[in-house]
Amino acid sequence: MAKTGISVQGLRTAIERSGYYPALVSEAVEAAVGQEPVTSYLVHQETTFDANEVRRHVTVLVLTESRFIVSHTDEQADDDSSPTPYATTSTESVKIGRISSVVVSRVVANPESYTPGTLPREVVLTIGWGAVSRIDLEPAACGDPNCEADHGYTGSSTADDLSLRVSEAGDGPDTVRQALAFAQALSEATAAVA
Repeated sequence: MAKTGISVQGLRTAIERSGYYPALVSEAVEAAVGQEPVTSYLVHQETTFDANEVRRHVTVLVLTESRFIVSHTDEQADDDSSPTPYATTSTESVKIGRISSVVVSRVVANPESYTPGTLPREVVLTIGWGAVSRIDLEPAACGDPNCEADHGYTGSSTADDLSLRVSEAGDGPDTVRQALAFAQALSEATAAVA
C-alpha cells in the first residue's frame, strides 16, 4: 500500500483491531492495493454460529482512485483436506467504472421522530458490478382465484455481488458511521466516472 495518508494507517489499525488474523488479512489487502493511495475503507469482522461451530470471517472493502477492492477471509475447521484448522483469503479488484449499483439501506427506530443526522440502527450496503446475479422466480398468477391455467413464472434478476450488514448493536456506532462514509465515497467515485 502507499505509505502516505491517514487512511492507510487507519486501515491497518482497523484490520488489527478486528483481531482476526491481522497479519494474513493485511498482507492480502496490501498486495491487492499495491501503491495506490487509499481513499476510503471499511473493515467488518463477523462471527456466525453454525450448528456446533462458531465461525468468524472478515471482509475488508477498500476504495482507491481507480479501483474497489474486496478482501474476504474465512476460517475453516480441520477436515479431510487439512488435519489442522486453516483460513482462506480472497481478494477481488474491480475498476470503479464497472460498478453498476451502490445500494444503501438504512434502518431507523421511531421514524416519526427521526432527526436528520441521527445514526441508523443498521445499514445494509449492497454493491453490484456484474460478477454475480441472482434470479428469484415464482409461479405467475392472474387475478382470478378460480383460474387453473399455467401462467408460467415471473421473477427478477438482481445484481448482488456483495451485501454487507452492519448494526449499532452488533458492530458499534463507529462501524455504522464507517459503513455510511464508505458507501458515500463509493457512490461519489462511481458518479465521477459516469
